[in-house]
Amino acid sequence: MLIDTELQLSANQWEMLRALRPGAPASRLNRYVLDQLVELGLVTLADDTPSLTATGRAVVLRGCPRLWDLAA
Repeated sequence: MLIDTELQLSANQWEMLRALRPGAPASRLNRYVLDQLVELGLVTLADDTPSLTATGRAVVLRGCPRLWDLAA
């Protein structure tokens, strides 16, 4: 299993993960980025409706490791 600190997600992938959070404002979803997140096991598609997996939720909650230095 990948640990979220090992993931090297692009800015587009992070934006997509944040957009899929419950309660997040509706936004256009990029199918190419969604497919990448599905391959990483962070998102599932059911009837073309994306949702975060448990791992995806953990990654979103912990945030982007590159931003940790800015917050410190």
